[in-house]
Amino acid sequence: MQDTRIRLASAFLLSFAAFASIVGAVAVCIWWLVFTQRQHSLRNGPALLWTLALFILVAHVMTAFGGDGLSYLVRMAVLLLVGAWLFTDYRSGDFLAAGTWLGGNRIGFELGMIAEMALQMAEELLEDISRIRTAMRLKGQAWGIRSLVPAGRVLLNDALVRADTLAEQLAMRGYRNGGTICPVFYTTKWDVAAGAAAAVALIAAFIPVSEFFILYR
Repeated sequence: MQDTRIRLASAFLLSFAAFASIVGAVAVCIWWLVFTQRQHSLRNGPALLWTLALFILVAHVMTAFGGDGLSYLVRMAVLLLVGAWLFTDYRSGDFLAAGTWLGGNRIGFELGMIAEMALQMAEELLEDISRIRTAMRLKGQAWGIRSLVPAGRVLLNDALVRADTLAEQLAMRGYRNGGTICPVFYTTKWDVAAGAAAAVALIAAFIPVSEFFILYR
């Protein structure tokens, strides 16, 4: 998808649809199969599997306490697919351009810059996880549940150090608020079709399917 505006709007609509109902989650899954490059979206396989494992654990806990764990798992798994697609299709400057276009050179610019920083930190986090796993493998240690706590401590410390360094750099360069850019967007017919399909998925999430089958009978 070339147009950043349509991509972000589609991600918002799809996320809302997937969370709204099981029907919406199924519609979003169909959208993901049709409009995304599936192999490209799933390139961060280990991170997705660990996140899915966490969702499965939470779903089991919900089921044990009488909740609808299966419904939660289906919705969160589809949301994970949408997030993976949005993350892998991200190009540097997308959020800054979209934020400035939507909110102007002050608030929009700042929101876009915050989103860009968050994505940059996410990419660095994945790289750190990969390096930690490589180091543990070289030491003959297995990557598992027991390694999550020490690895998380290292990742948290690195994230805080990077945030502090970035804040110092912005202060040294005299940044206060806002900025000026001239975003340019390229919209294709495929982008329009994908955006329209995302809107349809959201509408489908609120269609009472059971009542439809009663009327059909």
